[in-house]
Amino acid sequence: MRLTIPGELVDLNTYINAERSNRYAGAKIKAEMTDYITLLAKQLKIKNRPIGAPVRLTYHWYCKDKRKDKDNIAFAKKFIQDGLVNAGVLKNDGWNDIEGFNDRFYIDKANPRVEVEITELTTEVFAEWD
Repeated sequence: MRLTIPGELVDLNTYINAERSNRYAGAKIKAEMTDYITLLAKQLKIKNRPIGAPVRLTYHWYCKDKRKDKDNIAFAKKFIQDGLVNAGVLKNDGWNDIEGFNDRFYIDKANPRVEVEITELTTEVFAEWD
């Protein structure tokens, strides 16, 4: 299953600066970003069955340039995972539900976006890792 999020999301530095400027600004950013992802993820849920098994998330970050550090960009995982839970795509985003993440970074000046691959993990996959 794949979720495509158009545009770039709020990075960690922007979020921290908002938190420092006004105690409500950070909460507003989190709510807006999570709501945006929830809306997109609800469309994904309509097309697919709910996910019951633990998942691995692979994030493909298509950035317009290299001005932001990768760790600042990947901070947006919090908004994405909360949005997936709010939309009902994932049951929860805790240890029992998300096995781990992978991040890949690319440059696409014309079409910045985030593509999230959601891979359900079966018992066969876990057996291969032992």
